[in-house]
Amino acid sequence: MHKKHLHRVILYHGQVIIEGNLVKDPEKVMVGDTGRTLARFPLAVNRYYKNGNKEPVEEVLFITTQVWGPLAEGCLNYLQKGRGVRVVGRLRQERWNDKDGGSHERIVVVAEHVEFKPEQNGKGNPQVKKEDEELPEDIELEL
Repeated sequence: MHKKHLHRVILYHGQVIIEGNLVKDPEKVMVGDTGRTLARFPLAVNRYYKNGNKEPVEEVLFITTQVWGPLAEGCLNYLQKGRGVRVVGRLRQERWNDKDGGSHERIVVVAEHVEFKPEQNGKGNPQVKKEDEELPEDIELEL
């Protein structure tokens, strides 16, 4: 039986909303002379449907997500592989040439808002932060 979690990608007036799980821990990147913080992590977004033979099919899309500044620091502190998140952001196309002169491109999501899903404690019950554990202002814990 398929998981009942709803994972999706929605494009609405130039914004995307993505729900999925981190494929690996966020990576910290310091950018430029000012040392701006970038957190980068891939999300797995699942889609479930039935094919023409009425057989269940799971489709997985891997999306690179970038988060900047104080929100990036919060993601680096509180997110880890497997954690569910909802990201609201915008799409950006990156283009570059490799050392052999080959050109590459990819679409990434630049996050403007990240909501953390409750952590699973191994028994399927969410673990909620204690009231005395404060999260940064720009991070929301969705319960």
